[in-house]
Amino acid sequence: MTENSISPDKNQEPEKGFMSHLLELRDRMMRMVLAVLILFIALFGFSEQIFTFVAQPLLSLMPEGTSMIATGVASPFLVPFKLVLMVSVFIAVPYLLYELWAFIAPGLYKNEKSMAVPLLLSSIILFYCGVAFAYFVLFPLLFGFLIAIAPEGVVMMTDIGQYLDFILAIFFAFGIAFEVPIAVFLLIMIGATTPDALAEKRAYIVVGAFVIGMFLTPPDIISQTILAVPMLLLFEAGLLISRIVLKRRAENQDDEEEDDDYEEMSEDEMDDELDRMEAEEDKEETENDKTDDK
Repeated sequence: MTENSISPDKNQEPEKGFMSHLLELRDRMMRMVLAVLILFIALFGFSEQIFTFVAQPLLSLMPEGTSMIATGVASPFLVPFKLVLMVSVFIAVPYLLYELWAFIAPGLYKNEKSMAVPLLLSSIILFYCGVAFAYFVLFPLLFGFLIAIAPEGVVMMTDIGQYLDFILAIFFAFGIAFEVPIAVFLLIMIGATTPDALAEKRAYIVVGAFVIGMFLTPPDIISQTILAVPMLLLFEAGLLISRIVLKRRAENQDDEEEDDDYEEMSEDEMDDELDRMEAEEDKEETENDKTDDK
C-alpha cells in the first residue's frame, strides 16, 4: 500500500514541473504579444509620418514632380499597417529578448549567465547599428546610384509595397551582417576555431565579405563595398575581443594553479611541522622523566 501510494506522486512531479514551464512560457509570450500590441496601437496614428520617414532616403532623391505610387487597391492601408507592425516589433526587441532571457536564465550556470548577458546586449546594439547604417549610409548612396543609371525617358515611380519589402530585406541583412563579431566570438569560445586560425584565413574572409555584399546589395561596387568593409572591421573586432578574453581566462587559470600549488605546499609543511613538534614533545617528556628519576 505504501509503495503504490508513493509512486504516483513521484510520476506526477515531473509532469507538474513540465506544465509549470509551459504555463510560464505561455504567460511570457502573452506579455510579449501585448507589448507589441500596445506599441502598435500607440504608433498607428503616426503611420503616415513613419512611412514618410522611412521613405525619405528615396523621396529626397527622386526627380521633382515624381512620387511613389500604390499599385494595389488596399496598399495605401496595408503597407503602413505592415510598416507600423514591423516598427513595433523592432522597438520591442529589447523587451522581447528580456522575456526570453528570464525564461531560460534559471536553467543556466553562473558562468553561462555572466557571458550570456553581455552577448545579448551586444547583439541588440549591433543589430540596431546595422539598421541605422543601412538607413543613413547605404540608402542615400544606393538610391542615388539607381536613379542615376535609369535610362533616359524612364521616370522612377516606385510602388510603396515593393519599396517596403526592399528596405525591410536590407535592414534585416545589415542587422544580421553586423552580428559578425558575436559569431566570431562564439565560434572561438566553444572551441570550434582559434583567433590564430581565423587570422590565417583573413584573405578568404575578405573575399567572402565582398561575395556576401554582392548578394545582399544591388550589383554595384559602392553598395558592395559599403557592406563588406564594416563586416571586415567587425570581424577584426571579434578577433581582438576573443584574444583579450582568452588571455584573461589563461591568466585566471594560472592564478588558480598557483593557489592550488601553494595550498599543497602548506599542507606538507604543516605535516612536517606537526611531526617536528611531536618529536620535540617526546624529547622533552624523555628529559623530564630522566630528571624526575634523578
